[in-house]
Amino acid sequence: MDEFNTRKPMTLRKRGIYLLPNLFTTGALFAGFYAIVQAMNNKFEIAAVAIFIAMVLDGLDGRVARLTHTQSEFGAEYDSLSDMVSFGVAPSLVVYEWALKGLGKWGWFAAFIYCCATALRLARFNTNIDVVDKRYFQGLPSPAAAALVAGFVWVMLDYGFKGESVRWYAAAIAVFAGLSMVSNLPFYSFKDFNMRKSVPFLVIFLIAIVFILISSYPPGVLFGLFLAYALSGFVMWFVRRRKNAHPVA
Repeated sequence: MDEFNTRKPMTLRKRGIYLLPNLFTTGALFAGFYAIVQAMNNKFEIAAVAIFIAMVLDGLDGRVARLTHTQSEFGAEYDSLSDMVSFGVAPSLVVYEWALKGLGKWGWFAAFIYCCATALRLARFNTNIDVVDKRYFQGLPSPAAAALVAGFVWVMLDYGFKGESVRWYAAAIAVFAGLSMVSNLPFYSFKDFNMRKSVPFLVIFLIAIVFILISSYPPGVLFGLFLAYALSGFVMWFVRRRKNAHPVA
């Protein structure tokens, strides 16, 4: 008798995944992939918008998972891989194809700094998630960095600038975003903002104003907002350093 026939069949445990939050993650992944495809077709404005769409979808998947109590280890890993494509590979390729290609080795070097920094930022976030102050991110979040790069491409295109004319500025933005991601600077996470609690009327009014400003000129306002957020970490670090240097008696 064949020895393989004497073994008992193995019973595999079926392990399902939650559909709803991972559907948003898949949407974010597709938007990042779509941005890469459009950049290869020289449709850079569409590529930049796709990265912003990926950012919105990425912001929804975690919140949906928490609201529906469908968090899972699979979802966390899948989200991290999706972030690497949408906020690491996609922005670096978009800015490289648009402006950095003409710089030769310096162009792909700047793009790689950004891409590598995204991978390091995500790896550090995954390993330090339980030991850092949840009110602040350690380093610039990868979606914000991607929005900064994509916003620069979008606003320059809207003003009629070609990539060749602003290539060094694009390289500086990419390197700045990359170094900010791997820095230890604190960036406010907005995670202590509880949507289930009541807020003053002024907060709702300010949110409405922000939406009006974004709708009036999306590329400029979005780029300005994320540039201000990227600089906020440096401002917060400077303020904390001054407080530590001059403690209150």
